[in-house]
Formats: sequence, structure tokens, C-alpha cells
Amino acid sequence: MAKSKFEYVRDFEADDTVLPNCWIVVRLDGRNFHRFSEQHEFKKPNDDRALQLMTKCAQTVMQELEDIAIAYGQSDEYSFVFKKKSRWFKRRASKFMTHVVSQFSSSYVFYWKDYFKDQQLLYPPGFDGRIVLYPSNQNLKDYLSWRQADCHINNLYNTVFWMLVQRGGLTPVQAQERLRGTLAGDKNEILFSEFNINYNNEPLMYRKGTVLIWQKVNEVITKKIKLPKEDEEKEVEVTRTKTKVVPLHCDIIGDQFWEEYPEILAEDS
Repeated sequence: MAKSKFEYVRDFEADDTVLPNCWIVVRLDGRNFHRFSEQHEFKKPNDDRALQLMTKCAQTVMQELEDIAIAYGQSDEYSFVFKKKSRWFKRRASKFMTHVVSQFSSSYVFYWKDYFKDQQLLYPPGFDGRIVLYPSNQNLKDYLSWRQADCHINNLYNTVFWMLVQRGGLTPVQAQERLRGTLAGDKNEILFSEFNINYNNEPLMYRKGTVLIWQKVNEVITKKIKLPKEDEEKEVEVTRTKTKVVPLHCDIIGDQFWEEYPEILAEDS
């Protein structure tokens, strides 16, 4: 291919190849989602539509970028973990991050109407991203544990806060003051004694967030086939196995999850 005299400008591009043999984590967060959720009238403390839309977008990202081994999401954030030996995008950090964020953002707009049927999208949402490398399996597990612990802390606070506002009659400022300095046990006591709510009975999606993994599932499809000695085609049901992105709402801090799905951390997965 002929080169022009302007080719030299490529020398200014920075080499952003990430280190080899490291888990590549791309985490995205909603930009100004506090304002976005208010203007689009999200239900408080949790809106199933918003959480399910986030998960749909994350599933779309994983289906497009199959080197993602696992993803974890809560509230307005999602973390995508690329395999340690991934060679996608020649391991360029900018490519990993921009592909994930752009695919997620466009999916959010594209699928909005499927989840917010009666709510018009007033303006395009924005998401920012960052990329972090983790050299060991334990580092990665600790990262995901940190995000799930963060989910629990934030959701417990928000659940109590909005109960005090919605059912307790307090203003947001009064609710903040009431919760200042309280521990997890104090918040659980407020929920139970004042609102008859056992936090442990709240939906797992709120308390644990959403884990996305690849799983083989059986699908039943209808096919038309032509049988010997028959002129017309007949419809028959056929079961086929397909690998799909499946959402789970479970604990990932303990060992049980990793023992149940060892293929996630397997070197040759």
C-alpha cells in the first residue's frame, strides 16, 4: 500500500498494550445517573426495569465480545472480566475500554423501550469506563468481592433511607441525619422494628447484584423436516445445546460459587 508523507503522525500514538497473563477488567459507571434516574422517574430504592436493562446491555456486550469470562453488575455499574490470555484487540487497553463502553451505551438506548414502555428516553445516557489489571486469580476474586460488598452496603443504606422518606415521613435531609453513624445492625433494626421488613428477605438481585456467566442450556426449537416416503414436510421439536450468557443472583465472596463454576478461572477456558 502506498504511503503518504503524513504517515509520520502515527508515531505520536501511545503504546497502550496491557501486561500479559493478567485478568483485564473493564468497569463502566453511569455518568450523572443520579440526575438521570430522577428525570426518568426511577422507582426508589430499586427499579427492576433499570436493573434488568443494565443486565440486558451487559449480556449484549458479552455476546459481542466472547473473550469475557464473567461480568458483575449492580446499580449503574458493570464490570467485565476478559480472560488472562485474551489476544483480542492485540491487548490494547483503549480498544478494550471503548468497545465495551460504546456497545453498552448503544444497547442501553436501543433496548430502553423494551423495559420502560411508558417512559420516553428524554436524553442519551452516558457511561465512563476504566481498565484495571489483576495478575492472580485471588486478586480477581477479591475485586469482585469488593464490588459485591459495595452492593450490599449501598443497598442496605438506600433501603432504610427510602423507607424513612416514603413511609416514615422524613425529609431526605432528616433521613440522612437519622442514619448518620449507624452500623449495619442499626439499619436492620430500623427496617424490622419500624417497617416490619427483614432485610434478608429482600430480593437477591438487590442485595447481591447480578453475575453473568457462560452456561450451556438446552433449547427446544421447531424444525420442518421431510420424512422418507412422505410428500409433505412435518414440524418436529428438536432439542439443541447452546452456550448462552446466564444471569445469576448469588454470593461470589465465599468459595461455593468458584467451586461450582471452576471453568471461569481455568487457564484454558
